[in-house]
Amino acid sequence: MVRAAVVAVWLVSSLGLLGQVPVARSKFDAFDVATVKPSDPEERSRLLMMQGDHRFIGKNYTVKLMIAAAYDLNPKTISGGPEWVNSDHYDIVAVTPGELRPNRTEQMTMLRGLLTERFKLTFHRESKEFSIYELQVAKGGSKLKLSSAGAEVPPVVGPGVVYPQKVVLPGRNAMMTDLTAVLQRAILDRPVVDKTELTGRYDFDLEWAPDESQFGGGLPTAPADAPSPPLFVAMQQQLGLRLEATRGMVSALVVNGVERPSAN
Repeated sequence: MVRAAVVAVWLVSSLGLLGQVPVARSKFDAFDVATVKPSDPEERSRLLMMQGDHRFIGKNYTVKLMIAAAYDLNPKTISGGPEWVNSDHYDIVAVTPGELRPNRTEQMTMLRGLLTERFKLTFHRESKEFSIYELQVAKGGSKLKLSSAGAEVPPVVGPGVVYPQKVVLPGRNAMMTDLTAVLQRAILDRPVVDKTELTGRYDFDLEWAPDESQFGGGLPTAPADAPSPPLFVAMQQQLGLRLEATRGMVSALVVNGVERPSAN
């Protein structure tokens, strides 16, 4: 189904083989080369990911969604700028520097640079009140398992795997801030604020049956007899966490200036 293709994809870096001479990490502040062009109007799928170790691609992304990805924001917390920021869709093909594959943080740093250089993006931050979800520890306590990986290992939340009746989201060496970032920028329809007070790094696999309120409406609601529980139930059963709907203050992003990109 075409709608099922409209899903954010999260890819992360891999580790080198043991015994190899360590390679110094590049300063991933900008892509070596990047092309930006309007998307095919008939395109319905959307993705932002690494293809291999040195090729970064984006397909069918608006500037607003690029900002949301680059700054780990829910799109609702982004305002300002002309209407085309939320209506024009672009494809990105970029080459990353150095010998190593950039992790997600490094990828998003380079995407921020592209937004500044090619779209002339400027903005400021404001604290605003929104309808939010608070991520809390559920009654009975957390069920998360501490990771055995060291703090030097980059955290991983994703890639999410989409099946006909369920979504599986793995987390490895992940902090709660990593989980809330994925929930708010790609899955849920409002900002998510971490109120768990959990400071460790955890390994988990979250499996749930999606509904149309998730992924920007990109997935159909799973049938009532789906073997996996809904997301809010799955969070409590599998992770010992809960999402509480409320209102709260969030650091929002207000676009001051932005331009359509020049020809490549």
